[in-house]
Amino acid sequence: MQTVKVALIWLGFISSAFAADPKPDFSIKTKWVEASVILDARIKAEPALAANCLAEGKAWATKNKADADKERKQDPDLFHNAWSYERKYETRSVIDGRYISIIRADYEYTGGAHPNSTSDTILWDKSANKRISIRPFFTETADNGPTLKAMRLGVIASLAAEKKKRGADGTDASAIEGIEPKLLKIGPVALAPSTEPGKSSGLNFYYAPYAVGSYAEGEYVAFVPWETLKPYLTPEGARIFGGSRPKDDENRPQ
Repeated sequence: MQTVKVALIWLGFISSAFAADPKPDFSIKTKWVEASVILDARIKAEPALAANCLAEGKAWATKNKADADKERKQDPDLFHNAWSYERKYETRSVIDGRYISIIRADYEYTGGAHPNSTSDTILWDKSANKRISIRPFFTETADNGPTLKAMRLGVIASLAAEKKKRGADGTDASAIEGIEPKLLKIGPVALAPSTEPGKSSGLNFYYAPYAVGSYAEGEYVAFVPWETLKPYLTPEGARIFGGSRPKDDENRPQ
């Protein structure tokens, strides 16, 4: 019964999200598959960034359609309803007018007990017109090195506090402890906005449902303030970090 209730809540959420969305920037619609890609207005104001995201989104939607077509040929009974896919690119912060952090949110429903969602992040360097990592902001980012160990401790502390707030403290402790101090394993990361214009207050890490909690708990966002990472900043990192996390970022729905 609980699984059905959660599924209905998610279906209602996705239905309302689809209803409120602007016209997709790319879409595929057949009798059996629906896929859409949506870029927000801030992204579309940057031609190179928009082209980059849209090309990626089109490839993702096209692959999902091909995979769904293959599945339908093998087992038509799976398609009592059309399978749905949606990818949104949303600007999370713009730092120093140069570094644009984007949340790439994927939603899909393929006939299971409930829809699935995942999040990833993109960091765009407007000056270079390319995607980058957070490496330029830190003196070292070696696996199991001091920077990543400090990030991991900050992530764990943030997740523990958020779980306590939700009344889910003590759950899935092994998943949280399993977060690795490795840049490609610690989780999708974005530059958090700040109360100080043009600065970033730290790093936000995004964990999809099931990653560090039950499906019903939803997504978690862990925040690590820049002061925690101050000893490891490069001159560029020291230049772009500052201020505090805005209240609207703290209270942002997760």
